[in-house]
Order: sequence, then C-alpha cells, then structure tokens
Amino acid sequence: MTAGRLGMIWAQDRARGIGRDGDLPWHLPEDMAHFRATTRGCPVVMGRLQWESLPERFRPLPGRENVVLTRNPELDAPGALVVTELADALEHVRGKDAWVVGGGQVYELAMPYADVLVVTTIDTLTEADTFAPEVDLDEWRLVDREPAQGWTTAANGMRFEISRYERAGAEAL
Repeated sequence: MTAGRLGMIWAQDRARGIGRDGDLPWHLPEDMAHFRATTRGCPVVMGRLQWESLPERFRPLPGRENVVLTRNPELDAPGALVVTELADALEHVRGKDAWVVGGGQVYELAMPYADVLVVTTIDTLTEADTFAPEVDLDEWRLVDREPAQGWTTAANGMRFEISRYERAGAEAL
C-alpha cells in the first residue's frame, strides 16, 4: 500500500463466515503467515472481542502498533492504545498504512473508510456466528487473486484463495 491507506484484512468461508464463539472456525497456517507478512510494521485496528480472542502471548500483536476500539474506556489492554470511537482510531493511524483486523462490527464500521481489502476465502462452510461485510463490486475492483484460477491447497488439505480489492476510482497502487 502507499502511505496513508487504510486496508482491511480477513479470512472467510464461502458464506462470509469469519468466526464462531470468538475464535476462527479453521486452522490455516498459510493464511496466518500471510496475515503476519501483510500487517507487520503497520498499525492494526481491532475491536475488543478480537483483542480478547488473541492468545495472551500474542497480545499485543508483535511488530505492529495495536489500537483497540471498545465502548469501555477503562479496558485493560496492555501494549495497545484503547479508543472508544472509530474516528479516534482513524485519526491515530492517519498518514500511515494501517489495517483493520476485526471483528465483524469493526469491519462494518470501517468499510466506508477503507481503500484496500485483502480477503482470504476458504473453500468450506462453517457454523459461523460472525460474518465479514459483503464486498460490493460496484464499489470495489478486484486487482489481484492468488492463484489466478482455482484454489491453493494448504498443507492440511484446506483449499483457499487470496483476493485483493481496491476501492473503485481510487488511485492504483
């Protein structure tokens, strides 16, 4: 991304499911490695539930400035900046490449401000209780897909693809 762009990154099943009971409904190390490589060195914005879903040893996410959006200004989130308004989170990361990393409510709130979406789709259906926002192809254009056709098969046999979208009419990267 070019400096100062806001991206959103998530993994979803074929029905846009992203979570169940505060956890990922799958284990896909290749996607976790992609997430780390994509977000490392950039601020990440997440909701309280996403923060709490991270194993304690990964709080805050290493190599990234962590911003936690919550209704509770007294939230104890060691190593993270706690904010109660999305506008405060966006102001804090302004001028930097930053990533919104979940959960579902934060994705919905941040979608109007995002410039880039990076979406891993896993070829499965889960009993999710949290969902990614719908990508409106009138507003977003697909700029990259790995693989270009078909699916990548992970070491554990799961099939997945990674798509990158830019807001339609936005300056190309």
